Amino acid sequence: MSLTITAPGLFTTVQDWPGRIGHWEVGVPPSGPMDDLSFRLANTAVGNPEGAAGLEATVSGPVLIANSNVTVCVGGAPTRVLLDGNPAPQWTPLDLAPGQVLDISEPVTTGMRVYVAVRGGIDVPDYLDSAATFTLGKFGGHEGRILAVGDSLAVGATEPIAEPRRILTSEVPYIGHAWELAVAEGPHSAGEFFTAGDIETLYTFNYRVSANSDRTGVRLEGPKPEWARPDGGEAGLHPSNIHDNAYSPGTLDFTGDTPILLGPDGPSLGGFTCPVTVVTAERWKLGQLAPGDTVSFVPVKVSTAASRKLLGSGRRASFPSASRTGGDNDRGILGRGATADGQTEVTWRRSGDDNILIEYGRPVIDLEYRARAHALQHSIRDNADSVPGIVDLTPGIRSLMVHFDPDQIGQDSMFGALKQLEAVQPPAESLSVPSRTVHLPLSWDDPSTRLAIERYMNGVRNDAPWCPWNIEFIRRMNGLDSVEDVQKILFDAEYLVMGLGDVYLGAPVALPLDPRHRLVTTKYNPARTWTPENAVGVGGSYLCVYGMEGPGGYQFVGRTTQVWNHRHPAPAPGFDADHPWLLRFFDKISWYPVSADELMDMRADMAAGRGQMHIEDGTFSLADHQAFLDDNVSDITATRRRMEAARAEERARWVASGEVAAVSAIDSIRSVNA
Repeated sequence: MSLTITAPGLFTTVQDWPGRIGHWEVGVPPSGPMDDLSFRLANTAVGNPEGAAGLEATVSGPVLIANSNVTVCVGGAPTRVLLDGNPAPQWTPLDLAPGQVLDISEPVTTGMRVYVAVRGGIDVPDYLDSAATFTLGKFGGHEGRILAVGDSLAVGATEPIAEPRRILTSEVPYIGHAWELAVAEGPHSAGEFFTAGDIETLYTFNYRVSANSDRTGVRLEGPKPEWARPDGGEAGLHPSNIHDNAYSPGTLDFTGDTPILLGPDGPSLGGFTCPVTVVTAERWKLGQLAPGDTVSFVPVKVSTAASRKLLGSGRRASFPSASRTGGDNDRGILGRGATADGQTEVTWRRSGDDNILIEYGRPVIDLEYRARAHALQHSIRDNADSVPGIVDLTPGIRSLMVHFDPDQIGQDSMFGALKQLEAVQPPAESLSVPSRTVHLPLSWDDPSTRLAIERYMNGVRNDAPWCPWNIEFIRRMNGLDSVEDVQKILFDAEYLVMGLGDVYLGAPVALPLDPRHRLVTTKYNPARTWTPENAVGVGGSYLCVYGMEGPGGYQFVGRTTQVWNHRHPAPAPGFDADHPWLLRFFDKISWYPVSADELMDMRADMAAGRGQMHIEDGTFSLADHQAFLDDNVSDITATRRRMEAARAEERARWVASGEVAAVSAIDSIRSVNA
C-alpha cells in the first residue's frame, strides 16, 4: 500500500509520537508532532496506536493519490478537505480506493498545523529509534526532508489495534486565536533572575505570536523584563545569560529580551533564562499558535496537572480553567541545600511537570560543579531501579537536567529520590574519568566564516563592534597585541568538553583547561541568521563547534571537520558504529592548523567515510587539575587582570560611541572573570 504526493503543501513531514527521545544529552531533539494531541486523535480515528507515523502539514496540506485501498483521517487545524473534489469531513475515517485524490491544500484560517493519519502508519526507516523528521539535521522521516512532488510513501508499518471510528465533537481540541497556556513556575522565575514585577507582567500580559516562528520555537512579542540583575557575570553580558544548561520543550526562553516558547525541534542546551515551562498536557497548543494570536500564561500547581496521555473530553476540560487557584508559589525552587561534604550549594529547580534541574554552586566557572553533575548523572543511571521513569539525563556547565515521565513518577517523588542519591555522592576531588584527546583541524579565519560575517552586516547589522572581523574584536576584548596572539592562544589551548549539543547534534561547548587561554568575548546581538556547519566560535569563556547550519552568536575563529556522522550507521573515521556523534563528555580538543583548501578536502573525505582522525586515550583528574591551578596561581591571576582591564577599556569605547544605548540587549559590560 502506498500514497503518492502530487502537491506537497507548504511544509509537510513524516512524524511519530513521542518522537526521538533518549538523545537529549547529545543535542538530538525529540521532533515528533508539534500538536501531539491532534496527531494522536487522528491515529485513534483510523485504529492505529497513538504514536504511529503520520503526516504533519503547516498552514497548507498536501494533495495525495491513493495507490491502493487505504483509510485516512485528517485532524488538527480546521481546513477544507476534498475527496475527488467533493467536500469530506475532518476527524472522520475516510476510505480511499486506488486512484482517489485527497486534497487538503487550502490554507488554514485558524491554527497552524494539519495532521493526516493513515491506517497502518507511514512506513519509513527509523533513525535513532524514531521515524520523526528533523529537517535541520537532515534525518528521519522521508529522506530527512519535507515532502516533495512525486514522493511515494509506503503504508503499513504499524499493526492497527482497533477499528476506525469518528472522533466526537467533545474530543476535538479547541483551536482559536486567543490562547491560555498552563505553566509551571521555573526553572528561572526566582528573584535572582526576574523581578516580582516581571513575573506579574508575565501572568497578566497578553503576548502576541510573531510571524518569525517555526518548529524550533514560537517567538512572542511583548514587554521587556526589568531584570533583577545587570548582567550574567561570567556567563555573558546580558541579564538573561546563564551558564549553559539543558532546556525543556515548552519552556519560555528569554533570549535577551525576547521570549520564545521552545518547540520539539528546539535546542537541548543553551545559556538563557527560562521563567516558566508549559506543562506536558498543554504543549500541543504550541503547534497551533499562529502569527497574530494572543497568548496568556496561567500558573498551575504541578500536583494537579493533567496527564499528557489523557485524550477526549476529560483532557479538553482539564486546563487551564480548572487551575485558576494559581501555581506552586515557590518561584520554581523545589529546594536548596548542600552536598554531602558541605562544600557546595545545591539548588533544585522545577522545569515543567516532567523535569528537575539540579544546579551546583554559584554562577561561576568551576570544574568541580561539572564533576558533581557528572557523578550524579552516573549514580542515577546505576540506580535506575530506584528512580523509575527516567527519559533523559542532560548535563550542563554546572547542572544536571533530569527528564522523567510524570505518569510513572510524580515530581515530589522524583525530587525525594534524587535528593537521596545526591546525599551519598563522594567528594568531587575524587573524580577521575576517561578523557580522550581529539586532534581536530582548524582552518583559521576560514572564508566561510568571513562570508557569514558579510551576510550579517548586509542583512542584520553593519555597525556592530565585532564587525567586520571577529578575530580583531577578540584581540581587543582580551588586551592582546595582535591577532597572531589570538591564534597562538587558541592553538596552544586544550579545550575540555563540558557539554554536547550546544546547540544541536553533538556540538561541544568546551572550556580551556588553562585559565590563561580563556579568551572571553560577548555574543552577537542580534544573533546571526546563518552560521556555516562546523564553524568554530568563542562566546563568553566558551568555545563551540556548530554541529549544523543555523543561527548563532559566538565570535568566529575558523572552521573544522564534522562532529556528527550523517552517514550513520556507516563507518566514518573517529566515530563509533553505535552512535553518530564524535565527541564525548570530558574529551579534550586540541587544534592543529590547516588551510581552507585542505579543510575542504578533509570535509569531503569525512562526508564520504574516508579520512583520518587522531585520538589519544587518557584521563582527566579534578585533583590534578586543581594542583595545576595552585602551581600557576600568580601568573593566572596576572593574566586575568590584564584581560579584565582590556574589557573595561572596550566598555568605555562602547559608552562613548553610544553602543550601550543603541543595543538594548547589552545593558552593562562588566568585567568577566576569565
